[in-house]
Order: sequence, then structure tokens, then C-alpha cells
Amino acid sequence: MDNRYVIIMAGGVGSRFWPLSRIEKPKQFLDILGTGETLIQQTFNRFKSTCPEENIFVVTNADHKELVLEQLGIDPSRVLGEPFRRNTAPCLAYGTFRILKENPDAIIAVTPADHHIVKEDKFCEDIQNCFEFAKENDALVTLGIKPDRPETGYGYIQADQKKPVKGYGNLLKVKTFTEKPDIDLAKVFLESGDFFWNAGIFIWNIKSILSAFEKHLPDTYSVFDEGKDFLGTKQEKSFILKTYTECRSISIDYGIMEKADNVYVKCTDIGWSDLGTWGSLYEHTAIDKNGNALVRGDVFSYDAKGNIFNISPGKIAVLQGLEDYIVIDSDDVLLVVKKEEEQNIKQYLEDVKKSTKEKFL
Repeated sequence: MDNRYVIIMAGGVGSRFWPLSRIEKPKQFLDILGTGETLIQQTFNRFKSTCPEENIFVVTNADHKELVLEQLGIDPSRVLGEPFRRNTAPCLAYGTFRILKENPDAIIAVTPADHHIVKEDKFCEDIQNCFEFAKENDALVTLGIKPDRPETGYGYIQADQKKPVKGYGNLLKVKTFTEKPDIDLAKVFLESGDFFWNAGIFIWNIKSILSAFEKHLPDTYSVFDEGKDFLGTKQEKSFILKTYTECRSISIDYGIMEKADNVYVKCTDIGWSDLGTWGSLYEHTAIDKNGNALVRGDVFSYDAKGNIFNISPGKIAVLQGLEDYIVIDSDDVLLVVKKEEEQNIKQYLEDVKKSTKEKFL
């Protein structure tokens, strides 16, 4: 039996990509890069070369289970439906205990469903290297991305350069985790060479992560452990509904990674982006001579510079005099926002919700 497994976390709502990303079809189920594949399809295909396809599990909102099956074509038993959102720690507890039922010797890679990776061969090489390390060690491994700019939108990992792991290139003990810094601190991080972006991609053996849950999140561990025999049976759905009602919402980073003393970071450069904002998408889209990025659609632009355009099929847009704007048309919603103000999209979405309920969400 191959002990390599993957958990794809696909429960996000992608609100920063509204109005393209909606409740019924969040961004992980969209071809947001215009490649012919949705983000979750790209993630799934990326990991097929690192472990058997039948060992890939997807944890998603129960309402999106059919979408996952439609886009990935995997066995329904591999798609775990969450009754409601409880952040990443309960999500991973669910996936881990489900894999435990099948293989108590599993080594697990964990990944978000909606990240973009340019250097896929390098990424797969790093994952295999981490699998080998996690197989033999009581360790929680995370990928750290070498920063190329003072980014304030990512969390950071400080690596202990004095404690490299012999036999594993660029694998270091973690000193600290740091939340999203301001621009001045981000510049210090970049110049130091000790800090790496936290990609939210993890690798560990099942014994190590279950031990970490038991030690650092005992409440979450106990509610899943007491009903673990229900997983993979007809009783799973009702058990998970009860369990998620009792679970507190907490991230794996805050709940475990920032507290554990056996955390390591694989420092790498894989052309990674979390595609968290329209601005991050701009960096991965072809631009014209005026710096305009056309995600999709037909646009006639005049005296326009540094914009992002996404226009629904069947329409044309004629735009004049815009500079550094985000223009997104999605049939029933038109969004026009300055790029520097895009962090406010979440608030605009809340205002729309208050006024129209969930009609345009």
C-alpha cells in the first residue's frame, strides 16, 4: 500500500474575487486564469504525480460536493462535505481522521484548492522530499516561499539558518510565525533573508499531526476521536453535523503550527501565489503595451493604463481614461474599483448583502 495521501481544502468562498466568485460557485471552481482548467482541477492534477490518485481527498462545503465530483471525477467517498465553515483546523481533523480509518501509516500533504504554482516540477520534487522526511520523523513541515518583494498580504515564517536538516536541502527548523506585517516590517523581513512567505501547504505523518491535535487542540481532537468509527459509514454525515456544531472555528496555523515545537520549513521558490486578490491575478495575466491585463472578454480601451478587465462573453466594453482600476463584469454585477482600494471589496459585498439579501452573492 502506498502511504502517501493528499487533503485538498476546498471550503473557501473567495469573497475577494466577487463578483466572479459566488456562494454557488467560489473561485476554486472557476477557470480564473483562463487556462482551460479550474483552480481545483489544477491542484488535483498537480498532486497526481506525487501520490496515487485514489489517495487524494477533498474537504469542501457540503453544498459543493457535486461540483467537486463533476470537475474531478473522483470517487464520492473521497469528497468530505462540511456542513458549515469552521476554518482549517476542523477541516483537517476531518480529513485526517477519515484517512486514519483507511491507513494508520499515512503520510499526508495538505494544500488549499485555489493556489497558483508556476514551477510545478520543482514543487513536486519538494513535496516528495518532504514526504521522505515526514515518513521518518516526528515533524510538522510547511512550505516557505522565498519572498521577492516586501509583501504585506502574507504571513511569514522565520527559519533558523543555524539548524538545517542534514540530507534534506533547504529544510530548516522554524523559529517563529509572524502575521501579516506592515510595509516597513515586510522590508526588514525581505532584507534579513530569514523570513519566508507562509504558503499554507503542509506535510506530516498521521501520527505526528494527531499527536499535535491531541496536545494543542484537545477539544477538536476529542470530538472527532470519539466518533471516528462512524467515518466511511452511513453514519458519517450525521456524526459530522454533530461534530461541527461542537467544534470551534480556528485555523491550523493558530491552533497548532504556531504552538508546536517540531515545526520545519522547506524553503523554496516554486512561482507560488495564493491568488487572494484581483491584484495578485494581475501578476499572472498577460498585459498589453499599456499595462492593461485582460482576463477575458472584448475590450476597447483608450488612454487606459495598468487596469484589470474581465468582461462577460457576448458583451464588449469601451473604456476611456481609466488608470489602475479593476473592472469586472459578471452578467448581473458590474464592479469598478481602484486597484489600491481592492481590500474594501469585502465591505462592499457586505453592503450589497444588507441591501439585496443574498441575491447577488
